[in-house]
Amino acid sequence: MTTIKNGWLSVARQVPSPNFNKRPDGSIVDLLVIHNISLPPGEYGGSEVEDFFLNKLDTTAHPYFKKIEGVAVSAHFFIRRDGELVQFVSLDDRAWHAGESCFAEVNNCNDYSIGVELEGTDHEPYSEAQYQSLTSLTEALHQSYPAITAKRITGHEHIAPGRKTDPGPAFDWARYLSELSFSDN
Repeated sequence: MTTIKNGWLSVARQVPSPNFNKRPDGSIVDLLVIHNISLPPGEYGGSEVEDFFLNKLDTTAHPYFKKIEGVAVSAHFFIRRDGELVQFVSLDDRAWHAGESCFAEVNNCNDYSIGVELEGTDHEPYSEAQYQSLTSLTEALHQSYPAITAKRITGHEHIAPGRKTDPGPAFDWARYLSELSFSDN
């Protein structure tokens, strides 16, 4: 059984990131934002994403890393290709995943959202294990945050159009949403 205690999910491997702050007083968590990330881009399985979210990325290890040197970001969750769920920030806190963003005419999505990063790219299919893990995670989040409904699940590309493209065309929205036990119908 999945439980949430002090904002931490029992089934996730906990790797606390320093890249967070408190949500504004009165914030209601009611949005789930799906992203993708791989470091270096298109390469999977290493420690680089975790290192990046912990501000420990060796920027000399790959030329791409110079482009993101000094950037402080995080997400609440990261789902690896094998389905492993890693949590970086308590759900009670604001992770730094959305940047300049807007959903339903409300700016600053980090204030009221939960960010989930899938290990991947916009154009490479996500794994079966990732969809299973994401569905289970979404079900657990909906239990604790019932304001997160199917209509309140979105991609980074939708809250930051023109700036972000993830999770991209490789993400099967219809499949993912159809696997959820709750709907907005």
